Order: sequence, then C-alpha cells, then structure tokens
Amino acid sequence: MKISRALLIGNGQTLPSEFIKTLAQTADLIVAADGGADRALEAGLTPNVIIGDLDSVSEAAKKAVPSENLIFVNNQNNTDLEKALDWLCAQGAAACTLAGFLGGRWDFTLGNFLSAVPYASKMDLTFAGENWNFYPLQHRRRFACKPGKRVSLIPLKTCTGVSLQGLKYPLQNARLKLGGTGRTLSNETVGNSFCVDIKSGFLLVYAEK
Repeated sequence: MKISRALLIGNGQTLPSEFIKTLAQTADLIVAADGGADRALEAGLTPNVIIGDLDSVSEAAKKAVPSENLIFVNNQNNTDLEKALDWLCAQGAAACTLAGFLGGRWDFTLGNFLSAVPYASKMDLTFAGENWNFYPLQHRRRFACKPGKRVSLIPLKTCTGVSLQGLKYPLQNARLKLGGTGRTLSNETVGNSFCVDIKSGFLLVYAEK
C-alpha cells in the first residue's frame, strides 16, 4: 500500500464538519484513532481504518468498516495516537495530517505533541487547526503559505543548524535551546512559501493559514 498522505482523526476537540471534509480531500487514506471514528462519522466521513485499543469507539462506528480494517492493538503502554502512527509507518506513509488531537485537556495536548517526536523523522506530520497548523520538525521542510502570516518556532530540545528562509526575520545556522524562544516567536511570512532547515534537535513550527 502506497500512502502519500493519510488523514488521522482523533477523539479530541470537535472540529467543523466542512473543515474535516476539506482535509479528507487531500488524503489517500482516512484513519481513525479509536473514538476518532465517531468524530469522523459525525463529520460525514467513514474511516478506512480504525485502530487502537478500541475502548472508546462506539459499536456503530465499529460496524461502519470491514472487520479486517478494525485493528485492535493490545498495548496499554502507548496511546491510540502512537498505535495509529506505528501502523502508518509500517504501511510506508509519507505524510500524515492529524485532526482532533489538540484542545480540551492540556496534558493530552502536550502529550500528543511529544508523542510525535519519534515519528517526525519518518514522515511529514501536520497537526491541523482551522486557522493554523503545528508541524513537528526534525529535518528540512518547506511550507506553502500566504504573505503576512505569523510563524513561530518552539524548540522542545536543543536544536542546531536552524536556518529560516522566506520569513521577515531570517536565521542562519542558529542554535536554539529549550525555553529560548526570544528569536523565534511571532515571525512573519513574506511570500508564498517559507523553509525551515534543522540539522539536529526537535521543534514545533506554528504557522497561521
């Protein structure tokens, strides 16, 4: 199975149906992490695959997919998000948009960001909101954008070799450390794309749409 971009729907904050449907239009595969299947159905989408420990998904949602696409993972040492990302990595997915994993409880939101760390080197990840995206980043990546939009970089560990192009305030081969965001908050796009290069470390890129 070749997956260029998957849409992974979680059981977090409620997002407008039209927004979820728009994300689905660019996805080769719709995956629901456990109770995210009910969120998908509420938005008028039927997931191709439901994966997790299946403790929060409804019986109706389970019946909406073929039994072979209902994947039970009996591991209480990782989250449904991690279970789903493990599966997508095994399928060779190149990119994944994540919706419904932020908002509500802050412990879940922060935990989901940190859960993305091992996967950001294996596929391009995007936590999608209506007016913004968060991108977990461990390697060079170029982003499409509109001019005059806010961009912030939040290092979650020491980062080296950080360079920025296409932003009002560029950086060149900078070293960023956890807690040091003075140079990287509230930057601004100046064209239709920008690029973040990073040699080592892990950071979150926040970009307004």
